[in-house]
Amino acid sequence: MNDSAVLDFVLLGLSSSWETTICLTFTFSLLYLGIILGNLFIVFLVITDSHLQSPMYFLLANLSLIDISLSSTTVPKMVSDLLREIKVISFQSCMTQICFIHIMGGVEMVLLIAMAFDRYTAICKPLHYLSIMSPKICVSFVIIGWVTGVIHAMSQFSFVINLPFCGPNQVDSFYCDFPRIIKLACTDEAKFEFVVAANSGFMSMGTFFLLLLSYIFILITVWKRSSGDLSKALVTLSAHITVVVLFFTPCMFLYVWPFPTSSVDKYLFIVDFAITPVLNPVIYTFRNKDMKIAIKRLKKNRCYIKVC
Repeated sequence: MNDSAVLDFVLLGLSSSWETTICLTFTFSLLYLGIILGNLFIVFLVITDSHLQSPMYFLLANLSLIDISLSSTTVPKMVSDLLREIKVISFQSCMTQICFIHIMGGVEMVLLIAMAFDRYTAICKPLHYLSIMSPKICVSFVIIGWVTGVIHAMSQFSFVINLPFCGPNQVDSFYCDFPRIIKLACTDEAKFEFVVAANSGFMSMGTFFLLLLSYIFILITVWKRSSGDLSKALVTLSAHITVVVLFFTPCMFLYVWPFPTSSVDKYLFIVDFAITPVLNPVIYTFRNKDMKIAIKRLKKNRCYIKVC
């Protein structure tokens, strides 16, 4: 721990209006409940339904767990703070929150790349799909995701934890993150801004364009084989593209051009912490034929048990 004079930070939150606060509390409480129930339902289906024991759904179940974890680092604290006049977070809790946000974010980026690779293999090399996307490869993707997330977080965290904080302690957001905290440090922030931009910014933009290129390559490959199958490929990839755009837009806004003077970024990150995690179960359930069939099987099994 450094020799900071600041022992805690004051989060300014989202709104000071009482009417807006009540509305936001109710809204985010429902969203968080939806995140927990929706993503746990996907994990439950993947584990219990033998027809979903495939690489794609293994990765999807891991993505659902990461969505729950990422949301849990910020949303419960945000909901509880909405009802408090003074929103305080300790220095240690703030650093821990930053660390977990970037670990989970790094894991999610790798999982999205793995899911894009899975779709590429399924569409472009269907005969070799099971040999390429073996259980060993799928587990390796998850392990690589966690290793990448930890390295990504710690490479920035090691700089921030040693910064001297001796003056202002108000954070214009509902959560702690590198850009906002570095601005409060009693030191020249330029080199630390560069570290965040070079790390989080490069990782966010690089992953985003890599995913877009992979989807374009898949669509071109399908179009060359049969233009009639292009619409089917678009339907298959549309869920993935939606998730990617929703997840990476706030990341690139904050980290590629870091340290904005406005507070717009804190509202954008509501998409990453609350909107995208609650939409993922909807996108992957109602736009996926196998998941719909699995839900029907689950209903039939429940009816059968009741009759028996």
